[in-house]
Amino acid sequence: MHVTKVADHIYLVDVEAGGIKNFIASYVLKGEKTAIIETGPTSSTSNLLLGLKKLGIASEDVAYVAVSHIHLDHGGGAGSLIKHLPKAKIIVHQRGAPHLANPEKLWEQSKMVLGSIADIYGKPEPVPIEKIVATSDGDEIDLGEGVVLRIIETTGHASHHQSYYEASGKAVFPGDAAGIYLSEIGVVVPTTPLPFRMDIALASIEKLKQIEPKLLLYSHFGKADDAEAKLQAYADQLRLWAQIAYEGIKEGQRLEAISKRIVDADESIQKALKYIEAHAILSKTVFDQSMYGVVDFVEKFDIASV
Repeated sequence: MHVTKVADHIYLVDVEAGGIKNFIASYVLKGEKTAIIETGPTSSTSNLLLGLKKLGIASEDVAYVAVSHIHLDHGGGAGSLIKHLPKAKIIVHQRGAPHLANPEKLWEQSKMVLGSIADIYGKPEPVPIEKIVATSDGDEIDLGEGVVLRIIETTGHASHHQSYYEASGKAVFPGDAAGIYLSEIGVVVPTTPLPFRMDIALASIEKLKQIEPKLLLYSHFGKADDAEAKLQAYADQLRLWAQIAYEGIKEGQRLEAISKRIVDADESIQKALKYIEAHAILSKTVFDQSMYGVVDFVEKFDIASV
């Protein structure tokens, strides 16, 4: 576990889920009040708490824990973490709130989709209902000392996804709305698992671009400058995948052939393949699951929608 300062009042805690570094980031914002963005999974709760201790933040000083969505690697640790933060509330999209309070269905579905990876993340614990604050697009959380988080609904990756914008640092915390940033090699790759809505995801990216942010603080993983350019590049990448999938389906190609065409056309994926193949979790989730999500969208919806 390491802690890195990424802006005047923002710190990154590498929660090292499953012992994997540079994969899942939680962010700590310090104003008059303290907020955490992204819990990581249940299995990394102890590492996040160690990060708070390293920053000199007492557990009772944390006022908010905000998650981008309820998938295990982003919000799965909410229930276990909140037990250690007596004054904190959990901020979550209104569609995700019921699943934090009763995560049994989420856990069963996660095991079906993720297999052994779900065990690495750990079973989510329920969050007491009185600790949950369900939010909507445009809501704001004032931490004092000029630090304000604005909620930006960014569905598409999931129907319960929201990002956060902190204006004083011109920083966006995009969750999975801006893809996965492989910071060690400087490459962004899609995270578009089933059921994926590309048209909605692209609208979410455009919404983030309109804010004109300077920083993207990725949950996977880390700080990136040139935020607008990276958002645009990700949108272009998704459109490329959709066009290739459309052409392949039209020609009657199987998934394997479509997958090869995507790799041949996408330089970012070409650069990332060795990194992904060597990764304990990404090798099982990216890039096949992302490709399936794009193909499924193209099969169900009009390609003109993107």
